[in-house]
Amino acid sequence: MMKKQTLVQLILLCLLAAALVACGASMPEEAPVAESSGDYQSAPIAVQEAAEEPAAAEPAAESVEVTRVVTETEMVVAEDAATAAQEAAPIAVSPVDSQRIEVAPTAVPPRDTFFQDYGVNPFVLTSVDNLSTFSLDVDTGSYTIARNYIQDGLTPPPDAIRVEEFVNAFDQGYANPPNTAFAIYADGAPSPFHNDGTIFLRIGVQGYDVAEADRKSAAFTFVIDVSGSMEGSNRLGLVKESLNLLVDRMREDDTVAIVVYGSEARVVLEPTAGSRRSDILTAIYSLQTEGSTNMEAGLLLGYELANRAYKPGGINRVVLASDGVANVGDTSANSLAQKIRGYADSGITLTTIGFGMDNYNDIIMEQLADQGDGNYAYVDTYDEARTLFVDNLMSTIQVIALDAKIQVEFDRNVVERYRLVGYE
Repeated sequence: MMKKQTLVQLILLCLLAAALVACGASMPEEAPVAESSGDYQSAPIAVQEAAEEPAAAEPAAESVEVTRVVTETEMVVAEDAATAAQEAAPIAVSPVDSQRIEVAPTAVPPRDTFFQDYGVNPFVLTSVDNLSTFSLDVDTGSYTIARNYIQDGLTPPPDAIRVEEFVNAFDQGYANPPNTAFAIYADGAPSPFHNDGTIFLRIGVQGYDVAEADRKSAAFTFVIDVSGSMEGSNRLGLVKESLNLLVDRMREDDTVAIVVYGSEARVVLEPTAGSRRSDILTAIYSLQTEGSTNMEAGLLLGYELANRAYKPGGINRVVLASDGVANVGDTSANSLAQKIRGYADSGITLTTIGFGMDNYNDIIMEQLADQGDGNYAYVDTYDEARTLFVDNLMSTIQVIALDAKIQVEFDRNVVERYRLVGYE
């Protein structure tokens, strides 16, 4: 059992199940997590705890299992470390080998790729602030990009790694809440990277499943980058195949509109009923690359079209397919993101999908998704497109919460300091 007088150091890792906020990054304030009672499940968070001076006799394998949202006066500790480790199902992490295995590069590193270093969250003393508060995130782009590097025998740039997006890319195996919009789970275990009593705490938030037949009618607006940099089967060619998968899953009461942009932006397809599938696919497969990259013009025209096709009470989604490059018009990630914020506030959300590797701007794609109350994914293969638009379609397009945040309160008598993993 963890002794209350032993101050510990905690690393918090939040794992968010993609079903919680398919298009939003948070949950309404009317349903605060801290006031929830009963079993909850969905986005995992892990916290690392470490005793300052662990007793020599204390076993390093002790694990803590939290079976519900814990109040400051309650904590359930597993008596059997081995059993608890299995039941709590902590995030699988392999111990670090003493020797690093070097992988010989088999491909030329991508050129002109743009990532941003957000730093690392520091440890926070609970005596100063015992509340960890952050917005939930459902992006997965960082994981797929890193996987692409590794499959080519290359080491991903450190700036490309966002821990929360790695976690989001995997199904955490939480049960779906039967009668509520979301549920919360929490569990913990000793860190495999430390031998000083450090603990990882995982908090999971699981949104309810929406059957595809029960989803709301949707108005999709595809904004497609057809600039010269999108030439190639793994760029515009893969965009066409990916959107074909989405069109195949559309219902007759859905609509699709298409905007393309190169040096300029233009409408290729006015809002068209999902029943006219052949017309939609003809428009998609007719696209050819052209000119420079005026992302600003494409986005603004796309949102104007989405506003005209707006479905009150329905799903209103702009889908941006691009390599993230912008070299004509406004090219600032922050400025572009601010220009779409008003549309997001009115209920038109954004999914950004990245394609290609050379000449790729991850910064713009990630920040646009954040400001657009949506999600960011990266597609490098047809199988990844199928995962996004077939296997995980509902979690990609269906919104069940907006502006969702998690707040974790630590007992100062138990936890000396904590650090949030990811979410920088």
